[in-house]
Amino acid sequence: MNETYIPQCAVLIYAHPDDIEFSAGGTAAKWAQNGSQVFFVIITDGNVGSHEEGMTADRLIETRRNEQRAAAEIIGAKECIFLGYHDGLLQPTLELRKELVRLIRRYKPNVVVCGDPTNFFPSETRINHPDHRAAATAALDATFPAAEMPLLYPDMEAEGLTPHKVNYVYVSNPTDEANFYVDTSDSIDYKIQALRKHSSQLGDWDPEEPIKAWNRDTGKKVGFQYAERFLRITLKEPEIESEAGQANE
Repeated sequence: MNETYIPQCAVLIYAHPDDIEFSAGGTAAKWAQNGSQVFFVIITDGNVGSHEEGMTADRLIETRRNEQRAAAEIIGAKECIFLGYHDGLLQPTLELRKELVRLIRRYKPNVVVCGDPTNFFPSETRINHPDHRAAATAALDATFPAAEMPLLYPDMEAEGLTPHKVNYVYVSNPTDEANFYVDTSDSIDYKIQALRKHSSQLGDWDPEEPIKAWNRDTGKKVGFQYAERFLRITLKEPEIESEAGQANE
């Protein structure tokens, strides 16, 4: 399925700075270009993601937050929310679930985007980072049923953060067959430019050709020049299919 859908509000929840750009950067940019309010939630600080001699955790946190803010600006995200969890040690705890529920109830997104918690082996040469799986589990558990349960977290209700039911969950690069493709032909350049902002992670590696090849292969499956793939889970049908504006398809 690949029909046009532009949410009014989308919250993307991932483990590290740069995860969103790799997984769903073209989709986020497309939505932002078409009027969506897009929020990035980065659960960890990425504070161990370096092999550079002499690098410190504190300096890396500052570097990666600045890189993420610069990337988000290119994508068109309205805000980056950093939760500050320790990189490499992430668990889908009840504490984390509550923090994510708070954000979902605050922003009331039509769409939550996250990774696939079942994706252990993305390829024959890679094991998926455990933080990626933990972040995806936490995001899904917060989205359903926790965010919509009126008797759960009464302290939030007292703060005016009322329960919220999301329309769709987009699980990026699912282990099983995708059921939804987003045409990113008009937004892939934003994805690439945003990825380049993560220079502490990329080093001399330029993402343009690998990203274009990857997204081109995905797009071929549905007749798009470039695309990103998702398992789209429908929790509640939206009243209007294209809520923020018309897409460029």
